[in-house]
Formats: sequence, C-alpha cells, structure tokens
Amino acid sequence: MTITQWLIFILVIQIIHGFGTWKLYVKAGRQAWEAFIPVYNAVILMKIINRPWWWTILLFVPIVNLIMIPVVWVETARSFGKNQFLDTFLAVITLGFYNYYLNYAADVNYIEGRDINPKSSSGDWTSSILFAIVAATLVHTYFIQPFTIPSSSLEKSLLVGDFLFVSKFHYGARIPMSTVATPMVHDTIPVANVKSYLFDDKFDKRKTSWKNKLQLPYLRIPGFENIERNDIVVFNQPADTLLNMNDFNPDRNYYKPIDKKTNLVKRCVGVPGDSLEVRNGYVYINGKLNELPDRAKLQFAYEVELKGTYNSEQIYGGLKRYDITDVYPTSQNTLIIEATVDAAAKAKNHPNVASVTRTETPKGIDYNALFPRAAGYDWSYDNFGPIYIPKKGETVELTMEDLPLYKRLIGEYERNSIVTRGNQIIINDKPATSYTFKQDYYWMMGDNRNNSIDARAWGYVPFDHVVGKPVFIWMSWDGLKNPRWERWFTTVGGSGNSSSYFIPFLVLLAAWFGFNKWRKNKKA
Repeated sequence: MTITQWLIFILVIQIIHGFGTWKLYVKAGRQAWEAFIPVYNAVILMKIINRPWWWTILLFVPIVNLIMIPVVWVETARSFGKNQFLDTFLAVITLGFYNYYLNYAADVNYIEGRDINPKSSSGDWTSSILFAIVAATLVHTYFIQPFTIPSSSLEKSLLVGDFLFVSKFHYGARIPMSTVATPMVHDTIPVANVKSYLFDDKFDKRKTSWKNKLQLPYLRIPGFENIERNDIVVFNQPADTLLNMNDFNPDRNYYKPIDKKTNLVKRCVGVPGDSLEVRNGYVYINGKLNELPDRAKLQFAYEVELKGTYNSEQIYGGLKRYDITDVYPTSQNTLIIEATVDAAAKAKNHPNVASVTRTETPKGIDYNALFPRAAGYDWSYDNFGPIYIPKKGETVELTMEDLPLYKRLIGEYERNSIVTRGNQIIINDKPATSYTFKQDYYWMMGDNRNNSIDARAWGYVPFDHVVGKPVFIWMSWDGLKNPRWERWFTTVGGSGNSSSYFIPFLVLLAAWFGFNKWRKNKKA
C-alpha cells in the first residue's frame, strides 16, 4: 500500500472508531466529537480507560500495535463494567466491534477511577507476559536484534555458533514493512512451519510486479553513522526466493517482502560510488587492493596432495591444528582445504603432505552461476568484474551491453517497469539511455572467498535491505557441547585480538544482585 492508501485506511478506521464509541466517550464525561479526531481520540481514550498517554504511541508502532489494539478493546469494555471472560472474548473475536454493542444496545455506566490492577494471579501473569512481549518486540525491532552465525563465510572474524547482538540504530532502524506478522519471528513460525506474516506472494506477470497486503512503504529512522567499507553488515538477501526457510526450494516467481527475506551477514567490501574488481580472489577498489582490518583473515581453497592414503583421524585432526577452517577429501590421496595463506603454508609441514596448491577458477569457468548471469560476462568467483556500485542520485549511461548489471536494480529494487525492444531500453514506457538511482547500493562478500555465497552470486545489496551492524558476541559454541569461553562477551569490531568481557560482566551481575539484596534487607 502507498502512503496515500495508508492515510485513507487510517481515516476509515478513525470513522469506524468514532461511530462505535462516541456515546461511550459522552458517558465518560467527554465530548462526542472527541471520538472522531485521529490521534487525539486515542489520547482521550487512554484517559477514559485509565491508562498512560504513551500507550497512544504503541498503537501506531507496527507489529506492537497488533498486541496493543486488542488490549485497548478489552480495557474499553472493562471501563464500562464488562469484566467477565465472555466480554473479553467478544471484544477480541469481533475485532473491537463489541464496542458497537456497548455503544448502542447495552445499558452500561462508566467506572471512573477504575482499579487497573489484575484481580488474580493468572491475570497478573497474563499482564506481565503481554507487556514483556511488547517491550521485547520494541527492542528487537528498533534497537538490538539477536542473530546466530549459520555459515563459515566470515570465518576467523565470526565463527559458526557465534551468537550476536545486531544494532538496528547505527545505520537507522527500519520500520517493519510487514504490518501483520508474528512478533519476533522472521520468515516461518517454528513447529507450525507456516509463514509468520500476511502477504500475497503471487507474481503479477501482467504488471511485472508483486501485489501486497497491508504492506508499509520503506521507511527508516535516521541512524548516526553510514556503512563504511569493510564493515560487517547484517542484511536481507536481495535475491531470496525460498518458499520456506527450512526447505531450500527456490522459485524465481515467489516474492517475499523485504523485511522477511533471509538474513545474511557479510563484509561490505564496496560502498556506493566504488569501482570494484576481484583479481585472484583479492578485492580491488578503484584500482587499489582493498586493505582489510587486522581481525579479518582471508581464506582460500587449496588442493592438498598426500604422500599416502587419506586417513580421517590422522590427516583431518593433524591439518586442523594448523588453524585450517575445513578439510574435504576428494580422493584417496587428495584433499581440499579452506585456509588462510599462512595456515596453508604451515600445512606443508605435515609429515603426510606432499604439496599444497591454491585452487583458482579462471574467468569463464562458472559464470552461469554468477551475477549477472548473462552472455558477455565470463567471470568467476576468483576473477570478477570490474563493476560500478551505484550511488543514490548518480546517473549511469545505459546500453544493451551493461543493462544486465542494472536491470534488477531498476526493475525490482526501485519499482520501475523495464523492458527491451530490439536494441532499445524502455523504462516506464519511455525510451531510456540513462538512469538515476534512487538509493545506495553495496557489495557484500565473505572472507572465506571460495566458500561464500555472496554478491558474486546475486549482485548488489540495496540500502533498504540493510538490517543492522553486529556489535557484540554474547555467546559462542563450537558445536552443541563446547563453549568458546574466550569469545563470550567480545566486541565484533576493533583492532587487535578481541578481549572477553565475560568475567567483568559476571562481577557486575553479582554486585547488582548483592546490592538489591542489601537494599531489601535494609528496608525490612
């Protein structure tokens, strides 16, 4: 829905609310017209139901309002003496239209100064759980989101089994686009295995776009810093077309709203306005080798030839001690390892290793699996580009040769109609020889260069797909049984070796509990 459609929708809701509650407002000592004024009517309603004014804000916060609006329906009924379970049930199941019955048919009186404290332990538990969910949803959506590292694409910097806190406010928190969704659940509801959001995923071929239901347009709260080159960033995968996150079954005509696409974490090696090229696995920006932070450790694939037959216990364990990420046997006497340059050099010292040779894919080997998947782009994972990374407000010349690089950006990410007729490019039914971009784009890659499905596979990442910045590792496990204590409570950024703040955290936690106990004893 567009902003105009949303404004009309909200206006209709206000009219429905006004006609369903104006008599209740009068019985509460207010004026009838106050029930019809948008926002103001909510502030007055909070006074009527004896709740704080800031609840009004929560009524307009996407996702959170799905919890708060039914609560207000119930509180309105209770403010006029309807406290039974049946009243609560009817208020919720009728989507608030129970207020029409109270407004026009029921003989009710306003209870001024109503006691809002729960009348039973179950009511107390319900109230506590409800507002814990509201608070957690606010933090999760606008401030900090927990995230788990699922793959080894950023190995050495971030490990499989790291649990992160991702800041939403560094780059600016994105307002949820999917307004009807389960709080704090991403694509699929666990166990139930159904979508967590309301959305029409059918592709409209006639309009070359997707229909939507109750979707907000892209909005973002301003952040206090920009994405810088080599930042680690969490974002929604632009080309995500998985029918279900639990079942890798892509369908090009299946569409997800931006905020429900799969979350990924990669390193931003190219920022808007950069010219980028990958040579032999190394990234060059504007013709110069990209200098990574000292905590980043590039890894490549190496073929290891053994002196004897492969033995899993002897070779795998022996090579892993050289700080090698992974080992894959390919035959009885050859292996593929993923390792840094230094680790691969050390692996040559293993008594059963005859040679270690880096494997590199020349251009033209796997271009069909790479962005932009078009004739004339005979690139490979190790040798890719050069490409230009679009910047908001900048204009590029469009030709049939370079159109594959920008077609998805212009059509899908920036919502234009783009087709070709012969050698002519048509944008929004008009011939075009250039295009001015509406947002910034980024180039995201993994440090584990030969084991990372990244921008080389699906292309540019628009800024509206950016989720946030990983700032803290609060827990880390090697498998399910082995905690990596040295990584608990460590920062993601910074230079030099990371330091754990786990012990200081435990000391502060113990001090806090001790202080609270002392305070309670003093009061007693």
